[in-house]
Amino acid sequence: MAGSATLPVGAVATAPTAPTAWRCRWPLLPALLYMVVVTQAPFVFTVLYSFQSWNLVRPGSEHWVGLANYANVFTDNAFRSALLTEIEMTVLAVAFAMALGVPLAMLLDRRFPGRGVARTLLISPFLIMPTVSGLLWKTTMLDPVYGIVSYVLSWFGVPATDFVSRFPMASVVTVLVWQWTPFMMLIVLAGLQSQSGDVLEAARVDGAGPWTTFRWITLPHLRRYLELGVLLGAIYLVNTFDVIYMMTQGGPGTRTTNLPYYVYQRAFLGFDVGQASALGVVTVAGTIVVAAVALRLLFTVFSGTERSAG
Repeated sequence: MAGSATLPVGAVATAPTAPTAWRCRWPLLPALLYMVVVTQAPFVFTVLYSFQSWNLVRPGSEHWVGLANYANVFTDNAFRSALLTEIEMTVLAVAFAMALGVPLAMLLDRRFPGRGVARTLLISPFLIMPTVSGLLWKTTMLDPVYGIVSYVLSWFGVPATDFVSRFPMASVVTVLVWQWTPFMMLIVLAGLQSQSGDVLEAARVDGAGPWTTFRWITLPHLRRYLELGVLLGAIYLVNTFDVIYMMTQGGPGTRTTNLPYYVYQRAFLGFDVGQASALGVVTVAGTIVVAAVALRLLFTVFSGTERSAG
């Protein structure tokens, strides 16, 4: 027929029909429905509650208030304080975890006796639940009477110190760094092991020392892995709640009250469902925006690297 396009025989034979494509997707439907029910349905109810004034200790107080809860969020000094605490805690934890993860990854990238045991020991903190990590550090490591840190410092004449009460932010960040350093280490180690051995050998032949090789060859190669570790670590650490709850309960004062813990306080201590829902929606929206921008930048870096390699 005139004007009709002729398709290659192979393309017609291998192209899946619509019913076949849907049959391939049917096994994934239960998992998709489960994810929608577990994650999206509660969020929809949270959005609906955010437009209402509802305090659980006052029966019958539920009524529609529109955007009033959101207006209160952006004029709430406690919210701004929790936001600053969130940023400070995340930046410190990610920076120190990455700073420790890089040298540990370089250590594990070399062959030495007992490397398998060392790798297992260094990864183990990441496998411990955050609640257990917070309780372990509070009672076993940082306790002023029975803690291992105070016991070791007493050898040097340092008096017993209640680190959790005197230095709450440093205590929480220490636990987060201890827990997330293995994650950063594994990402950097993957980058190191993907590096071309021929390039390193050529650098050694040309007389480049270890520091020069790391500065001009290894570090540029690790750039995208470092950015990936920082991005993923920040996304996870923004949701920190377990460690704060087990160690400081947001105190002293509001020193360690980040956004997830502040939402918990408004919902389960103040019983203000409407205000807590608005806080939760704003927090989720802000996290999505930051993650989307960071992912776009990361994909740009990866795409640019692949084009330059090609």
